[in-house]
Amino acid sequence: MASLLLALIYLAFISLGLPDSLLGSALPSIQSDLAVSTSVIGLISMIISLGTIVSSLMSERLIKRFGTPAVTVVSVFLTAAALFGFSISGSFLSLCLWAMPYGLGAGSIDAALNNYVSLHYSSRHMNWLHCFWGVGTIVSPYIMSAAISRSGWHSGYRWVSLVQLGIFVVLLVTLPVWRIHRKPESDTGDSGKPLGIRGSLRIKGVPCLLLGFFSYCAAEATAMLWSGSYLRRVHDFPEEKAAALASLFFIGMTVGRFISGLISSRLGDRNMIRLGCGVAFLGIIILLIPAKAEILPISGLVVIGLGCAPVYPSIIHATPENFGERNSQGIIGIQMASAYTGTTLMPSLFGVIAQHVSLNLMPLFMAFFLLIMIILTEMTFRICSREQAEDVTSR
Repeated sequence: MASLLLALIYLAFISLGLPDSLLGSALPSIQSDLAVSTSVIGLISMIISLGTIVSSLMSERLIKRFGTPAVTVVSVFLTAAALFGFSISGSFLSLCLWAMPYGLGAGSIDAALNNYVSLHYSSRHMNWLHCFWGVGTIVSPYIMSAAISRSGWHSGYRWVSLVQLGIFVVLLVTLPVWRIHRKPESDTGDSGKPLGIRGSLRIKGVPCLLLGFFSYCAAEATAMLWSGSYLRRVHDFPEEKAAALASLFFIGMTVGRFISGLISSRLGDRNMIRLGCGVAFLGIIILLIPAKAEILPISGLVVIGLGCAPVYPSIIHATPENFGERNSQGIIGIQMASAYTGTTLMPSLFGVIAQHVSLNLMPLFMAFFLLIMIILTEMTFRICSREQAEDVTSR
């Protein structure tokens, strides 16, 4: 039964990944159909991100009140409903309205399942959990592409909404499975009042952790959003080829998370973060090599994806150990909000830099935030180790 629950959690994370890459693949068709500019249609992504940040911040209270299983099921239903809403929308305003449940459904399930797995499973399963998120992000653009070639972007959203609805039904029917493998107090939060933002920030090491996580997500999201443009405008790849090769970053990350799951239990979260950063920096160096060989930027993106793979899961998985199980849900919820803030703001900032300076700066922009991240996460681990040592001595 424990294996069945783990499979259900993996399935839920596929459902989390499905909507994440769908909008990007549908945007050109939506723009053409609704006759709106790039700057205006970017509001849809902003609304989704805002909803995700809000629900991440609310996640601790929701999970303490209703529990992880209920929050997971309702979140999947919200995203299924929002995707169906997109499929029947005929105006930009309608898309903006449906973007609200689109984002609200993502934040709480992300925080809930990350905390649940960090409490109940090893770092191996945390890496594989995020590997399954990658599966969702890889599958949905192919569904949208097939739909656009046949009948249009509305059908793509309808097909993915039906997949989400199917996952919702499976999770709803199997709700009793959750009862056999849980820590009641740490999971539902019956042990005390919500920690909240202020309470989290008072804990030593948390501010460093949040800034470090923000910085990592800034680097990762910049690669996700600008890789295609970098290949097109800096290395002069044809437009279609650049768009296709940009997916290599996602593939590298997904494969890297599967590999990370095989070795993470031996190395530990801190060493996995160090190893991932080292590999990512190697990929950035490859991108910076001033040669015209096509293999260099292609391999650089793959290596960066492989390096980024273990960082996010390892930072999350280390949270209960660093700050205690009692505090982990509140801190992880704020971590998710910090992550989505970095994901939303920093790629846009780089867009301004690319427009007014040069797109060639993308590798250096990423390296800057990765360097900040590794410094701050090392500080977090040292602060937490010192605090735990002092607690042992005081006893």
